[in-house]
Amino acid sequence: MESRLDLTFRASLAEKAERYEDMMDAMNNIATLNLWLTVKERELLSMSYQKVATAKLKSLHALTYAELEAQDEGNERHMKMTIEFRHKVENELDRLCYKVIDTIDKHLLPKGDYYRYLAEFKTEPENSRVIDHSLKAYENASNIAEKNMSPAHPVRLGVALNISIFYFEMLNSTERACQHAKQAFEDALPNLELIGEQLYNKSSSILQLLMKNLAFWNLNSNMDVDAEHTQDATGRSDASVDSNMDVGADYTSEHKGESGTSVDTTTCDGDAK
Repeated sequence: MESRLDLTFRASLAEKAERYEDMMDAMNNIATLNLWLTVKERELLSMSYQKVATAKLKSLHALTYAELEAQDEGNERHMKMTIEFRHKVENELDRLCYKVIDTIDKHLLPKGDYYRYLAEFKTEPENSRVIDHSLKAYENASNIAEKNMSPAHPVRLGVALNISIFYFEMLNSTERACQHAKQAFEDALPNLELIGEQLYNKSSSILQLLMKNLAFWNLNSNMDVDAEHTQDATGRSDASVDSNMDVGADYTSEHKGESGTSVDTTTCDGDAK
């Protein structure tokens, strides 16, 4: 087997070549060593799975639309071909999500995002089981973050952001989504200046995502957050979003018309496993 250093280098090469499945394979080999991952290794591992999963989700939604078009045209042959292709992509995404869940459960920490990806296309009764697993994973991550991190830490904020999106997209609860995002935002503000410059920039980016989602969700809610206060809190630095932190943002805006944007919390922290 290749050394840890060589696997990391191979993953970096695959990233530059945009060969994300090769990148994923290299980083998965590192994850299974049961060693404490460095920040770079966590970023590479997270990015590789996220890139592959997002691409398959986009393919899945494109095929769903193609199936509807074939149905409208009354072309049964094309519809059958499209359905078979869609099932193939569903199976690939299914294997991918359970692979990363298995790797994280056995070697790292449980993570709810990939259960949420599964819930995108699973049907009942399996969908209910997947959603239940996802909720438990998010709640577990939230409890760990709240016990060990400042309310302004980017990992804790990232977990809160992703849970709020889960409430909105998977549980269809705008109220719970707004409440969770608003609470995370308000808890973070008094602590934002205390976490250091490096973490400050990442936290500011996530706070802006929280506000972006709240602005959208508040269209159907009476909840509100002081926009001027938000600008003051996040305006110290350029809070542009690193694409490595973004999980499915393009997919969300393109295919669902929603502002829900999540981050991959494993790429946000500077000192946590």
